[in-house]
Amino acid sequence: MPLQEMFGAERVRKMRPYLLDFAKAQGVSGMVVPEHKPNTRKALGLAEWARGQGRLHEVRTGLMDAYWREGLDLEDDAVLARVAAAAGLEGQAVLQGSREPGILERVAAMGREAARAGVTGIPTFDVGEERVVGAQPYAVLAEAVVRQGGSARVRPDGQPATR
Repeated sequence: MPLQEMFGAERVRKMRPYLLDFAKAQGVSGMVVPEHKPNTRKALGLAEWARGQGRLHEVRTGLMDAYWREGLDLEDDAVLARVAAAAGLEGQAVLQGSREPGILERVAAMGREAARAGVTGIPTFDVGEERVVGAQPYAVLAEAVVRQGGSARVRPDGQPATR
């Protein structure tokens, strides 16, 4: 779905520099803000199949890079096959395996479990009794930890950690 349809043109215009600055503050460079939010069901199926092959990390990293660094469409089978091949898996065989009914049911079950748990966005962090949703600056997570009775990290120079 195009981001402008989801959020409106003005919000997307403001969102782009914010996301790029946020990524840079987290040490991420070379990020592309995609034009649309994909239906990730096929990508999740690929990742779940790769888990069984011992290649989840490689596939997950490839999917994130394809979307966030290259601006590629995660609904496109050619993109998914390329990610699988780069992770050391046979592209077309993986696509078939990632669409097996058992794999698709596991993906659907994880979605249902997340919905039952009240997850509304990714990532979601449960910090004690507090929930932090979405990609947030380190300070937001650190403040939640402190509110829940944890200790703030301190750098060797005694200053609060910022990442």
